[in-house]
Amino acid sequence: MENAIKVTGLRKVFDQHAAIEDISFSVKPGEIFGLLGPSGSGKTTTIKILTGELGQTAGDVYVLDINAPLFGTADFKSRIGILSDNSSLYERLTVYDNLKLFCKLYDAPLEQIEVMLDEVNLKEARSKVVSKLSKGMKQRVLLAKALIHKPELVFLDEPTSALDPGNAAHIHRGLQKLNEAGTTIFITTHDMEEATELCDRVAFLDKGKIQELGSPDELRYKYSTHAFHVETFDDERLVIENEAGNADKIRDLIANGEVKSIQSDNPTLGQIFLKVTGKELV
Repeated sequence: MENAIKVTGLRKVFDQHAAIEDISFSVKPGEIFGLLGPSGSGKTTTIKILTGELGQTAGDVYVLDINAPLFGTADFKSRIGILSDNSSLYERLTVYDNLKLFCKLYDAPLEQIEVMLDEVNLKEARSKVVSKLSKGMKQRVLLAKALIHKPELVFLDEPTSALDPGNAAHIHRGLQKLNEAGTTIFITTHDMEEATELCDRVAFLDKGKIQELGSPDELRYKYSTHAFHVETFDDERLVIENEAGNADKIRDLIANGEVKSIQSDNPTLGQIFLKVTGKELV
């Protein structure tokens, strides 16, 4: 399989308004791909089309070599995992019983429940009724539900939006472990630090169009001024252009023991998004 996801000329119109306007991209098997953008940019619409929840107005969409008209089949649904804004749980059941039900629906072994409770840091909450859980805890149960049948490809729409930093970091480690085992991950987020940590490649989506696409390192280098920012022990802050003529200046600062810190001028993904789209990522 050359591509886990292949999208060409995708367009989606609601009431004469184009939520998605002619976007094209591909995701390789085993890749973590991030679709980044502010609320209303078209991220959720895109993920709903890729999972068969919505049909496209125009364009070709292939997921796991299956064309969009067949996304409703049992075979397709068994090969993907989904965490979206429409994902739900049975509020009157316990965490364990929810996951047990989904194991039966996906024909997954019950042993997977313990694995997933550990991955989402909810072992101690296994007997709690879902209606009594916090929003963040429910989000973690939903994530366990999406992963419990070991899908080839998982779609995660803002997976850590309701989580505190500690649990978000725990989930990140679990996703990285899952990816190392071969699972392809498609994630939407407006958290640029999350995207930088997790994603092999990212696409910036704004106004229904992809404005930029590449690996976080590629984009940070592309939009860098390539200058060096030097802080001395005298609290002097210098900006030195990355030019051959400035080599002696940097060497002398280091040789004289004046350098407290030095770093290249690579912007964050958030700064790049602001430069590309002219808006903050919120």
